[in-house]
Amino acid sequence: MSQRIKVLTVDDSVVVRRLVTDVLASDPAIEVVGTAPNGKIALDKIAQLAPDVVTLDIEMPVMDGLEAIKEIRKVDRRLPVIMFSTLTERGATATLEALSSGASDYVTKPANVGSVQESMDSVREQLIPKIKALVPHLAAPAPAPAAPVRPVAAQPATPVTTRVPSGAVKAPRALVIGSSTGGPEALSAVLAGLPATLGVPVLVTQHMPPVFTRLYAQRLDKASALRVVEATDGEPVVPGSVYVAPGDFHMEVVRRGPQLVVKLHQGPPENFCRPAVDVMIRSAVAAFGGELLAVILTGMGSDGKLGCKAVAAAGGQVVAQDEATSVVWGMPGAVAREGIADEVLPLGSIADAITRRLGPAARPATAGSSPLASTRSTASVPPPAFSPAAPAARPTQGRW
Repeated sequence: MSQRIKVLTVDDSVVVRRLVTDVLASDPAIEVVGTAPNGKIALDKIAQLAPDVVTLDIEMPVMDGLEAIKEIRKVDRRLPVIMFSTLTERGATATLEALSSGASDYVTKPANVGSVQESMDSVREQLIPKIKALVPHLAAPAPAPAAPVRPVAAQPATPVTTRVPSGAVKAPRALVIGSSTGGPEALSAVLAGLPATLGVPVLVTQHMPPVFTRLYAQRLDKASALRVVEATDGEPVVPGSVYVAPGDFHMEVVRRGPQLVVKLHQGPPENFCRPAVDVMIRSAVAAFGGELLAVILTGMGSDGKLGCKAVAAAGGQVVAQDEATSVVWGMPGAVAREGIADEVLPLGSIADAITRRLGPAARPATAGSSPLASTRSTASVPPPAFSPAAPAARPTQGRW
């Protein structure tokens, strides 16, 4: 039998500790090895119990979750820590601060839930998959015993192969980025490495709930040379701007008259997600064809794989984050294993790869030219609506 995942649950509420313990105990792959009512006691128990994962509340007496994650990261950079957050502006702000301090992921506490069972179901659906994704070597079931066979040489793991384009590579007219677990900090690092003169629009889907995405976009805007906003329905898509899909809404780019604009809708979740990366990328392929660069960063699941297949089939370019630098190599791993990535790169190399693949569209403007300038340098003048030089294919209809 495979080893169970050892979890330490930290929350000042006796009721929440009991609820989380009962939920986790219902899964045979997980063992709750201890609980703690605050961060100070949690630090002692981490040293004593050596858990594989810690669930950590944010608001606690003595030592809160923000202090605790900073102390944990002083001695252990790799221990998976999942924050428990309220779905409020205050909770979202604290959660984003925790993620920037080294937390691995977060789940939102049930709000306005009618029964204990519904609360347990909510925590179970969010928490257990994230625990297993963060420690996949323990989450995998033990192999079934097999009949003795003649010994054979050990086979190496299936290598990740990159795609060799069959024709001339087209210069991208747009950049799309998808991410999930570990994505907030990964995306921040990528955008910080892109120049203010970026001559293409950037569309981003990061799996996040409402409220969180707005505050996250504001944080990115302060840290990036580019203009970053939470996308709004009907907003023109312009070069040098980054559009973050709002929580609980799919984001597409569609043509309306001479302009390309953002379209938001609440169609069915895809890959259990809304917003979904695949929805965004499909619409971008319809709008830009093969003149598109897709980047898939760290995240659990496989959202983005089908969209990237469409990008590759149209002649576009695909870059995936590598396993070593991903918090969870689910989404980029799905793309890499499919053989549709042009490059599989460590996080620190992705911004440079984007700049290189965008070519002239990412280079600083020369004197006397008419650059597609960053909206930061022309804040008083609204940027022109983005209209590709060549007509784009009609976008597919979204589901409302």
